[in-house]
Amino acid sequence: MARLIALALTGLLLAATPAAAADPDSCTTVRMSDPGWTDITSTNGILGTLLEPLGYTQKVETLAPPVTFESLKNSQIDVFLGNWMPAQSRFIEPLTAEKAIEVIRPNLDGIRFTLAVPAYVAEAGVKDFADLAKHADQFGRKIYGIGPGAPANQNIQKMIDTKDFGLDGWTLVESSEQGMLSQVDRAVRRKEWIAFLAWEPHPMNSQFQIAYLSGGDAYFGPNYGRATVYTVTRRDLSKNCPNLARLLSQLTFTVDMENQIMGILGEGSDGKAAAAQYLKAHPDLLPGWLAGVTTRDGQDGLAAVRAALSKG
Repeated sequence: MARLIALALTGLLLAATPAAAADPDSCTTVRMSDPGWTDITSTNGILGTLLEPLGYTQKVETLAPPVTFESLKNSQIDVFLGNWMPAQSRFIEPLTAEKAIEVIRPNLDGIRFTLAVPAYVAEAGVKDFADLAKHADQFGRKIYGIGPGAPANQNIQKMIDTKDFGLDGWTLVESSEQGMLSQVDRAVRRKEWIAFLAWEPHPMNSQFQIAYLSGGDAYFGPNYGRATVYTVTRRDLSKNCPNLARLLSQLTFTVDMENQIMGILGEGSDGKAAAAQYLKAHPDLLPGWLAGVTTRDGQDGLAAVRAALSKG
């Protein structure tokens, strides 16, 4: 009997003892980058929705891709969910060679990322990069890109500078993602011709009837710029923040998922609110993402996230 009492008391003491912290205090604030892209706002929203109930604080800064990679190298940000490959090869390859950053895993596959035109322009004969120059006057010799410094813009500018596809004399119009899409919207409403950078997942694919152009393999990769997006972090994050790294190593997305979250964003929600709304409707995603992940104080991570979503 005395032995049973002693065992019971030991169990009570162990239950009352707080679990060991999963990650040190230096990992509490998770600094992230958003280049101003709707898809990254969506995925950052997903991660932020998971991090908060786990005891972390997400801090997102708006940084262009070149600044993002430099900040990862200098450990000024911790995580970037938007390493589009092969478009960002020129940025990532020197850093991986120097072991200046960590590539955690691919988080999204099966996407397209290249130039596009409205469907009525494709029907008029523009289906390939080589068709652009044949209709230079109708396009105003312009190609619309995204924010200055984006790798995709640099690819377009290189294409113009080398006079590839007969595009000498053309101009790359750099703007924000929303600025570019405003130009597309204006052109479509007026049935004007426009060539622009397009990708999926993105609501533009349902908002407009567009056609992706073939022939840009040398600049955007084969199969209409078929791309893979990777999660990358500052160096030694996996070593120093193993619980956070475990979550990142299990976090993946799908084109349909991101399209739905971006659709919610389009209704006026911010990234976290849109992500929370989506996750409440798709709770089956949580066990795979949170397997073996704990809160920062060592408690059950899945239970903590479920509890937070149920209160929201």
